[in-house]
Amino acid sequence: MQYVLLFLENAEERAKRTDPVAAEPYWGAWNAYMGAMAQAGVMKSGNGLQPPETGTTLRIANGTRHVVDGPFADTKEALGGYVVLEVADLDAALEWAARAPCAAAGSVEVRPVMGPAAD
Repeated sequence: MQYVLLFLENAEERAKRTDPVAAEPYWGAWNAYMGAMAQAGVMKSGNGLQPPETGTTLRIANGTRHVVDGPFADTKEALGGYVVLEVADLDAALEWAARAPCAAAGSVEVRPVMGPAAD
């Protein structure tokens, strides 16, 4: 079964990406984690994401497009990346989620991936 792990980080964690002192251990932890999933053969795909302020939000109201720079929601945690796993069950997905570097200072949302629509 496929699950997506959505990695949510707070601003302090995201700042480590470019901090001269914290960047090496930050990226080292993520590289080790991704490498472990790849080596176990459970990772199907995934990517890190640019910071929330680089995003664009689109909404349609009354048939009119409204485009806003940046994220729409003002939250303490923002989506930092995702991975699609193929594992036996939710328990296995949760085991991988618990190993994510952001699990202690942010969170990991685990969701089943919808299969193709029935004809």
